[in-house]
Amino acid sequence: QVQLEEIGGGSVQAGGSLRLSCRVSGDTYSLRCMGWFRQAPGLEREAVAALSPGGDVAYSADSVKGRFTVSRDYAENTVFLQMNSLKPEDTAIYYCAAKYGTCGTTWADIGAYRTWGQGTQVTVSS
Repeated sequence: QVQLEEIGGGSVQAGGSLRLSCRVSGDTYSLRCMGWFRQAPGLEREAVAALSPGGDVAYSADSVKGRFTVSRDYAENTVFLQMNSLKPEDTAIYYCAAKYGTCGTTWADIGAYRTWGQGTQVTVSS
């Protein structure tokens, strides 16, 4: 069974950067699509980015393209979300999630992910 733990949230001013980490415990890490989602107050949870099991195909939402980068370290069983040029509208609780197999066309579907972390708060001030 896979368990996820997000690390690295915090507060930053607009234009700043943060890097979130998601530590993955359990087996089959290398066989899972890893996704990042976020949920702002009063809004639905939305997909931010995802990375294929092999780390060779990345997906990202239009709102974060060119600013956020997802990567993974197989030796450390960790997936990262590097967030640059942060904006106040990026303020949200960020979650990592895992689904078995490729990301494919369902990379942004919340229901496609079986395992979720507890979330970490990111606050961007203007």
